Amino acid sequence: MQRRNFLTTLTALPALAAPPQPHKITAVELTRLTGRRQATPGQDGQYQAQPNHIYEALRPKPYHDNPQPPREVPTSAIYLTIKTDQGSHGVYGPIDREAALVIHSQLRAFLLGKDALAGETVWDQLYRSNRHFRSSHPMMAISAVDNCLWDLRGRVFNAPVYRLLGGPTRASVEAYGSCLGFSVELPAAAKKAAELKQQGFRHQKWFMAWGPGDGPAGIGKSVDLVRVLRDSVGDDVHLMFDAFMGWSLDFAVSWAKQAEKFNPRWIEEAFPPDKLEAFAALRRSTSIPVATGEHFYGRYEARRFLDAQAITVVQADPEWCGGVSELVKICNIASTYDAQVIPHGHALHAALHVVASQSPATCPLVEYLITKMRSYYFFEQRQLPVVNGRIELPDAPGFGIEFDPAKVEKREAFQA
Repeated sequence: MQRRNFLTTLTALPALAAPPQPHKITAVELTRLTGRRQATPGQDGQYQAQPNHIYEALRPKPYHDNPQPPREVPTSAIYLTIKTDQGSHGVYGPIDREAALVIHSQLRAFLLGKDALAGETVWDQLYRSNRHFRSSHPMMAISAVDNCLWDLRGRVFNAPVYRLLGGPTRASVEAYGSCLGFSVELPAAAKKAAELKQQGFRHQKWFMAWGPGDGPAGIGKSVDLVRVLRDSVGDDVHLMFDAFMGWSLDFAVSWAKQAEKFNPRWIEEAFPPDKLEAFAALRRSTSIPVATGEHFYGRYEARRFLDAQAITVVQADPEWCGGVSELVKICNIASTYDAQVIPHGHALHAALHVVASQSPATCPLVEYLITKMRSYYFFEQRQLPVVNGRIELPDAPGFGIEFDPAKVEKREAFQA
């Protein structure tokens, strides 16, 4: 009797949907869009510390804002489109020219005929297809392809990418204001930091302009910036600082000892990422959290830094580290070390969707490059504005990338 009832129950269940058919890739297209946008020359062009600034001849003079009247300037962007024999397609961009060159010359032919829905297989085969594809521009190209295929799958299944990754962990994601380009002259920086606080940015990252080439005065100026910003925003705003590989260990340790009392949220990329031991030594020497990772090319580099207890904040960038697929793996690894993943904000689409799908304990924030985002998505209809320091999750399929015809003056195939 129990068997008959069980079988009756089974037959009453709705039939399971047939598995989706493969979506074989038939075209890999790179398109350059051109148009014109408004810009204000002479403003928000502050340089940041650079590794080459140890050479006096390569160290720029102090920066001062000198805004000119706004004017129209030409602008362009490269987007990747992948199409399949089922009529589906994915779009991702803007992508770097270096990545476009690798896609055009090396990845395009390999991708033809592959199943666009089998993202893990495609990623692994691309990674294995060339001994040099584990880093640099080839990994940037793999990242672009991976992100484009996530967009394609989102369109096929009519869902935002963060839902394909497991669903949202919050309705909106908090953004930290990344202040690249803003003047670090002390009065100007203090004023801008206060303005950003009023706009809802509870987290702000400022970019150091001085390094070892500036001698002891450089350390003093770097500490003064921290002090002035803290005085401007008070104790309820997190302040982060980025040295962009431009410091030495001695310089960083000296700065950290003097800056600790101002409670920075982190010091970022004080050294090039090949100097793992320097990161570990800096972390041992200070209570300030140490961050890096925008130049990590995959989970293996992230794990090495975490194993060495060199950092507590991983800043892997889904535009460079291997795409959404690899960034999710990095998040899984970081969570086992109780480290945070706060992706570098070269762009926003992929990073926002990954962060939105992860525990806030692992991914509490997304980076928002304030000056860059004014125009980076110029050609797109759907922007991702920050309101009171947060970005609402989009609900369009994939990444929601659609172009605004009114802004696209010319559309042409990318020329290598």
